[in-house]
Amino acid sequence: MSIDAQGGCLCGDIRYRITGEPLETSLCHCRSCRRAAGAPVVAWVVVRREHFRIEQGVPTTFRSSPPVERTFCGRCGTSLTYRRADRPESIDIHTATLDHPDAFPPTREIWLEEKLAWMVSNPSFTQYPRTSRG
Repeated sequence: MSIDAQGGCLCGDIRYRITGEPLETSLCHCRSCRRAAGAPVVAWVVVRREHFRIEQGVPTTFRSSPPVERTFCGRCGTSLTYRRADRPESIDIHTATLDHPDAFPPTREIWLEEKLAWMVSNPSFTQYPRTSRG
């Protein structure tokens, strides 16, 4: 099944398109994602790298750890993507930056061992104490 989903940053300088089915959709509770987004939890949609393209603007890149590169809008600060050097075939996109994020509901929660105490987990999602990749 083919999809065509679009999204972008708060100010509109950056626009992107997804043209392939998600590999995963998740909520991440890790401290790094929370701090990068300024949020208690972050929703991600993961797609094959070839199914994602920037259509407008040039995101700013930040290496948050040796294997991780995050992008954001240099004008408004919206956090956009997450890429790992050991997973070059995929890219994680902040679900909330999609024009229609309801089309990509999470199915799992990761990094629950770093979850804020006042956040409630969703028991209908597959749960992982850390990453789902073992």
